[in-house]
Amino acid sequence: MLRAVPLVAALAVAACALPPAATPGALHGRLSMQVDAHADRAAQSISAAFELQGGAERGELRLSTPLGMTLAAARWSPGQAWLVTPQGERRFDDLESLSIAAFGEPLPLRALSDWLHGRPWPGAAAVVTTPPDDPGFEQLGWAIDLARFDAGQLLARRAGPPAVRLRAQLDDAP
Repeated sequence: MLRAVPLVAALAVAACALPPAATPGALHGRLSMQVDAHADRAAQSISAAFELQGGAERGELRLSTPLGMTLAAARWSPGQAWLVTPQGERRFDDLESLSIAAFGEPLPLRALSDWLHGRPWPGAAAVVTTPPDDPGFEQLGWAIDLARFDAGQLLARRAGPPAVRLRAQLDDAP
């Protein structure tokens, strides 16, 4: 019986290290963001696994380590947004304020679900580029590159200042 205790403990630790199961209907994969240095701010880079469910009006975005530990979670509904980190929970009036607090930059979180589906967000004007030369679109000051979308990759760039690059690799290609 005592020999089983280390095995059970090892299995419990291993189970804690496994990434959480994906939520049905959610988008999941890897997300990275690079923000160039600007004025008195140093350049920054963020990379995490993500799970996104919902859309522009209601949703949740979770960022986690490769071992499944949650780095941050953002939830939103009309007129409010919450950011949960290991330091606690904070409430914001909108997603833009939340993204500035979390990332130091206003990110188009309301549009992200549509972009990850390879389409412009219907809540703002967009200019669609003509394939095959430049498949993608421009929206909200961002250029969305869909050249590798069939492989589950998306690149969004904002010229800035500061310039911001957001890359996503979906686990399940469309």
